[in-house]
Formats: sequence, C-alpha cells, structure tokens
Amino acid sequence: MLIDRAGLAEFLRRRREALQPEDVGLPRGQRRRTSGLRREEVATLCHISADYYSRLERGRGPHPSEQMIASIAQGLHLSLDERDHLFRLAGHHPPVRGGTGEHISPGLLRIFDRLADTPAEIVTELGETLRQNALGVALNGDLTRFTGPARSIGYRWFTDPACRARYHPDDHPLHSRVFASGLRHVATVRGPGSRAAYLQKLLMDSCEEFRTVWNEHEIGVRHQHLKRFRHPEVGALELTCQALLDPDQGHSLLVYTAVPGSESHEKLALLSVIGNQDVAFSRRETS
Repeated sequence: MLIDRAGLAEFLRRRREALQPEDVGLPRGQRRRTSGLRREEVATLCHISADYYSRLERGRGPHPSEQMIASIAQGLHLSLDERDHLFRLAGHHPPVRGGTGEHISPGLLRIFDRLADTPAEIVTELGETLRQNALGVALNGDLTRFTGPARSIGYRWFTDPACRARYHPDDHPLHSRVFASGLRHVATVRGPGSRAAYLQKLLMDSCEEFRTVWNEHEIGVRHQHLKRFRHPEVGALELTCQALLDPDQGHSLLVYTAVPGSESHEKLALLSVIGNQDVAFSRRETS
C-alpha cells in the first residue's frame, strides 16, 4: 500500500481540530485561541516530537511506521474505524480487531481520563496493563513497564514473587485459580497459536503450581469485588474493584475504591500524596 500524504495530513488536522482539551484530560486554560488541540498537545499525547507531528500534518517527513501510526491513533482518541482509515492513509494494513488488539476505545479513554482521585487502569483480556493513572501507579507500581510474557499479570503471578507480595496471603490460592481459569477461557476462545496458548505452554513448562491448578480444569472462577492489598508504604488496604468491559476490544477499565470514612479510604488519600511526591521527585531528577 502507498502512503497518501495529502489525505493523511488533512485527516490528522481535522481530527486534531475536532478534539477539545477536556476530551483528552487536559486543562483548557484561559488564553486558548486554537480550534481544538494544539499540535504540541497532540504530539505529547502521541509520545512523539512536535516537529515530527507537524511535518506529518504538512504532508512531509518520513514514512511513519505502523508503531508510530498506532501511537497517533491512540493519542487522537480515534475509533476503530478511524484508526483503520489512518493506517490505510499511511500505507499500512490495519491491525486486527478484538482481544489481541491494544487500541483503547475513545469512550473508555474518556472515562479513564476523568478518574484522578481513585486508582484506575485499563487491561487486556490477558491482564496486560495498557494505561494506569497516577494513583494506580502509586497502588500497584508501574505495570506498563513489563515486556514479553511478563506483561500479563497471570504470568507474573506464577513466576514473580514480587507480584504476590502486594496481596493478602490468605487470598493467594483464589488468585491462582482465577488466573488459571481466565487463561483457560481466553486460550479456548483464541485457539492454538494465540498468545494465551503460548503463555499456557510457558507456565506448564516452568511452574509446578500452575500445572496443579490448570489440571483442575476450572472455568469461570472470578475475583471477589473486595481485594485485600499489602502496600509497602501504607500497609493493609481493602478496596472494591469494579470493572467496565469494552466488548469490541476485550479491554477492561478497573477502578479501585474504598468505603468513605474507612481506614482504607484514609490510606488511599495518603497514597495520593505519596504518589504526587514521587512524580514531582521524578520530574526534578530528569530536569
């Protein structure tokens, strides 16, 4: 497929102008004159340089890679149809849709962007974290940093002791059953050759506990809504986890809340302060 530079430039410009700051979780400010988002704001959302993005809008620059186009599609909060159109304009075949895709729907992103006062994350059907807000990172650590099989929390559960350390020991057996059951479901739906089947084989070859739980052939085992955490800085937390499912992509938005007035509610407030301090320190270190 050949790149349509003029069509790509026009489409990017129109989509940028159609977005408002509040659509992507940005403050509007008092001196905004631009119709829609500024190029610099879009570049930040897409994790690319402002110069690179500006050249694309002007129909110039190098041929963008599939990874770059995927990042732009996500930053512009495109729908799946719009994402696929963007890929074709850039001379690429669109990615597959469904459970193996990582493009987050605009609706899910809009909700996520408004969750600033409670931990939240967006995960795939294999428990791979695609997005976390600041309080989510403060609660669980940066889960987007993992690569390879370790991106899946189910895989880490059986291979990385640090993953279990954040959960109450009495709940570990249930977690093991849930992750094995969930992986069995996804592997059955996606079939041989899927990422789920690959993870299942890796765990069968390396983890005796997984083999034991897997051989029980349980299906439909789910977490309780109340999750008990062991946080390294604030200690024990009891949080309710609610999930909002995007059926088209198989992604889930997980939101953790505490009962108002409870000890866990107070600790979440403290965790918010700690998280903001960590972010401020990180910015000073990199400035």
